Amino acid sequence: MSFEAIPGIPQIKENYNPSTWMLEATSTSMEAQLGVDFAQIYRNSSSSKNDQQSLFTILGCMYGTTLFAGINNCQSMMPFISIERSVVYRERFAECILLGPTHLHRSIINSAAMEIPYVFVQIVVFMFIAYPMIGYAWTAAKFFWFLYTMFCTLLYFIYLGMMMVSLTPNIHLASILASMFYTIQNLMSGFIVPALQIPKWWIWLYYISPMSWTLNVFFTTQFGYEDNKNIEVFGETKPVATFVRDYFDFRRELLPLAAVVLAAYPIIFATLFGYNISKLNFQRR
Repeated sequence: MSFEAIPGIPQIKENYNPSTWMLEATSTSMEAQLGVDFAQIYRNSSSSKNDQQSLFTILGCMYGTTLFAGINNCQSMMPFISIERSVVYRERFAECILLGPTHLHRSIINSAAMEIPYVFVQIVVFMFIAYPMIGYAWTAAKFFWFLYTMFCTLLYFIYLGMMMVSLTPNIHLASILASMFYTIQNLMSGFIVPALQIPKWWIWLYYISPMSWTLNVFFTTQFGYEDNKNIEVFGETKPVATFVRDYFDFRRELLPLAAVVLAAYPIIFATLFGYNISKLNFQRR
């Protein structure tokens, strides 16, 4: 509610200093004359903004920490895979002759599988620090959904870095392609620009973006079932679950599909890495 909407408050004059008008309009004498409490009016008008800001702060922390952790894992993985690929090139011929191609394929599978326990330990440490700090609910369902989502997300970021290295002749080109992927993830994840506001000719990028499915599962499991908790956003009061559905277009009836798609990305990236590393050869000598 603005002060101009209160009966008895004079309208600001043309070319009048807004600060001076505000001091005059909210003076003690004006309060006594009108019988109003401007401090209470301000608290009432800002309470809904605080609720809205608190929700967006939590959602933003969820988005920011997930994207940062994913990019950090992807970037950290690529130099090691680049070195290991050189070793694979040197040993490929000997292994194929002495041990057979099955041994080479088994070593590739092991290099991808060894990331799973590392990611799991990283997520457990991260969750026990960040989960209570951000303010998520301590319920078993929400906790394990968060664990599952973070596990799949960090895993597909790691396998993405491995896949990028296997597709390119050097680490520099792999980093450039990965940076392009990060940019698309940032724009098409559905957080900065919600799905309903993305132009139709770009919406396909939203649906193939792994981060959009990550946020779909995150937001739905954490807030998509809050039917009994109301929040005032953009001037109207509605349940938190309704806001998540109407603003972000994350629907709880699509949660099973989103969970399956989220698990499919690390499998796809790991499979492509294994295929590329065994079939492509960028060695020139």
